[in-house]
Amino acid sequence: MMERVLEPEIMDDPEQVQAYAKADFEEENQGFVDYFLRLYDDLDGAHVVDLGCGPGDIAIRLARSHPTCRITGIDASPPMITWAERAVKEAGLGHRIGFLCQRFQDTSFPAPADAVISNSLAHHIPNPLRFWYGVKSVIKSGGPVLVMDLLRPDSLEEAQALVDQYAAHEPERLRKDFLQSLLAAFTEDEVAAHLAELNLSRLMVDVPDDRHWIVYGRVY
Repeated sequence: MMERVLEPEIMDDPEQVQAYAKADFEEENQGFVDYFLRLYDDLDGAHVVDLGCGPGDIAIRLARSHPTCRITGIDASPPMITWAERAVKEAGLGHRIGFLCQRFQDTSFPAPADAVISNSLAHHIPNPLRFWYGVKSVIKSGGPVLVMDLLRPDSLEEAQALVDQYAAHEPERLRKDFLQSLLAAFTEDEVAAHLAELNLSRLMVDVPDDRHWIVYGRVY
């Protein structure tokens, strides 16, 4: 098994952020939102926190797909938040979506969030236990969680093959970032071990395809 290779925790290079924000993640992001809404039917008026919200696409898709939930997106990258705020303004959803430009580790709310979602943040965090502790710290007891991230391949050759398969026509900068993210990702067994260490074993771990893992369930 290939060892994990860390990448920067914060994606704050404007060129890198632009490549990511302009990439076509419609299938993955809408699929993430649809899966979240299929899992949980108690989100009326809920405050949902999106950890590592990036350019805000998932927050916007969730707000459009669910008429009453409110979303707070958290990301430590100023250019990402700039993209997100612009997109929300263009979508006319500023009354239901807000953003905080800060590290999730430094975030607190007057009241616990009703639900937490996160897509592709965990692999950026050097210590994964801090990520899962962050999830626990912002959500109410019994609140639903959906986390998705990349799955680390067994070898560099397998990682490059995934990049060639799924990002063949993307800009070279995005292809490079995809490869680095795969190398920084976790395996299914590692994720299960992280959850067990923080007493989150009620959460389920699944591998829906050849490049992602998901964690879902309720935090108690």
